[in-house]
Amino acid sequence: MAVKRINLALQGGGAHGAFTWGVLDRLLEDEEIEIAAISGTSAGALNGAALKAGMITGGREGARENLAWLWGKVTGLADMRLASWMAPFGVAAVSRAIEYSVPFAAGETWSRFVSPYAYGPLYRNPLEDVVRRFDYDRVCADTGPELFICATRVRTGKIKIFKGKDITTQSILASACLPTMFQGVEIFDEDTGRVETYWDGGYTGNPALFPLFGGGRPSDILVVNINPLEREQMPLSPQEISNRVNEISFNSSLLRELRAIDFVQRLLREGKIEQGSMAQVFVHMIADDALMNSLSVATKMVPNGGVVQALMRAGHAAADRFLEHHKSDLNQRSTVDLVEMFQ
Repeated sequence: MAVKRINLALQGGGAHGAFTWGVLDRLLEDEEIEIAAISGTSAGALNGAALKAGMITGGREGARENLAWLWGKVTGLADMRLASWMAPFGVAAVSRAIEYSVPFAAGETWSRFVSPYAYGPLYRNPLEDVVRRFDYDRVCADTGPELFICATRVRTGKIKIFKGKDITTQSILASACLPTMFQGVEIFDEDTGRVETYWDGGYTGNPALFPLFGGGRPSDILVVNINPLEREQMPLSPQEISNRVNEISFNSSLLRELRAIDFVQRLLREGKIEQGSMAQVFVHMIADDALMNSLSVATKMVPNGGVVQALMRAGHAAADRFLEHHKSDLNQRSTVDLVEMFQ
């Protein structure tokens, strides 16, 4: 079978980004899948940077090892197998236990009343110790998959795409900067000629798809979705309401871009615009909404080793199912019914 070239769009969602780790691990196992470009936000930015640096260092196995290293650092476990003792309890039960624990409740309450700027010189971003360890010579290299990192410029509310040499520790931290938890990240912006403050990219692009269009890149965009598009149960508790508001907000930019793609593709099919004047785009998605619906916001914020490990396995299984049913569709057609999605 010929090699299938694809672009990846990796959503943010805190520690639930371990699901994406599993998806990437499975894709990297398949030598008939070539990753041409990656657009990532927040956890998706971390996953994308780890994959690219590892791939340049050691090919597919190097990328898999670097992703495992990343999530070991995020959870504070050098060996993720150490978390296996929690497996019998189930990830949903562990998630609820964390959500209703006194430390998490206290932290949630504190974050609603105290600004991250109130800490003064005591402030530190806990992700920085991990993110600064990336090999940026490889993350920013011209070889390997192209990498695009999304953040939100606070002053204008517009999206900022970092690529190439502009991808740094600061830009990845900016992409993952939830403003209720972290101080905004300041970076000199060549587009505006001034130092700008950035927040999480999820507000304006979770992730952005437009950097993946054209430029010799393949037509296929595979979205790894970790924020549920639908929740059947009405959120009632303050935590559930806040979580659903964030999910809707963080999905809205992605849905807007998918709607625009659907509109352009319909015009191309109907011959209303000339073939070749706009990019042909095939959209695919890997998700596990049932699993994500069973989890709470707590396990996004608290990277529990057992939950991270379970999410990784779930992502691996979801990617395996996708390849089993849709690998032959890659480079041929979309496997997401965008019309049905927007009804």
